[in-house]
Amino acid sequence: MSTYKGIKGFKVQSLSADPVPSTVGWASGGSMNTGRRELGAANQAPGHSAGLIFGGYKSPAGPTNATEEYNGTSWTSSNNMTTSRQRLAGAGIQTAGLAFGGGYPPTAHSETEEYDGSSWTNGGGLGTARGRLGGSGTQTAGLAFGGSTVAEPPSKTNATEEYDGSSWTAGGVLSVSRFMLGGGGTQTSAIAFGGNTNPPPARTDATEEYGGTSWTTG
Repeated sequence: MSTYKGIKGFKVQSLSADPVPSTVGWASGGSMNTGRRELGAANQAPGHSAGLIFGGYKSPAGPTNATEEYNGTSWTSSNNMTTSRQRLAGAGIQTAGLAFGGGYPPTAHSETEEYDGSSWTNGGGLGTARGRLGGSGTQTAGLAFGGSTVAEPPSKTNATEEYDGSSWTAGGVLSVSRFMLGGGGTQTSAIAFGGNTNPPPARTDATEEYGGTSWTTG
């Protein structure tokens, strides 16, 4: 008579009790020290043990320059940004972050700042000042795309710029001009999706992919 061990080479495993089922999803983390919206962020990928957030809008005080680092459990305040702003974009990781653009009526920002894990220093400014833009990449190879060149009322742009660690240069323009869009990826392999094409509620579901030179429809 054949046995499982004889066929498979090992016995069927047995447990004294039912195993605890594994779960996949969100778990509670530590709260930020400064509550805010419309902020920039960078993340140590993969995982969630080294996050970075900066800038944003703190009601009712207005734009903030507060910076915080996440260690997988809690947030710790770090040195402030040079320029307080909201609606900015971010790229990079916790020890090499990049913050650029932003806007609050009636200002659209072109300032870029670089984070070294402790403090911020000024980098080269965007060629097109704007807020509510998309961002991706790293501190030495960043990408900025879309956004609003006039904070209020919104004035959409399709401008794309590439950062080399010191200055921005123009890249291929988006097919769909928009602001308040999402983005991700690297400077040579990025994605842009969603956003507003006109003053709300003219929203778009358009997706575009950047190959380092130009955008194509996804």
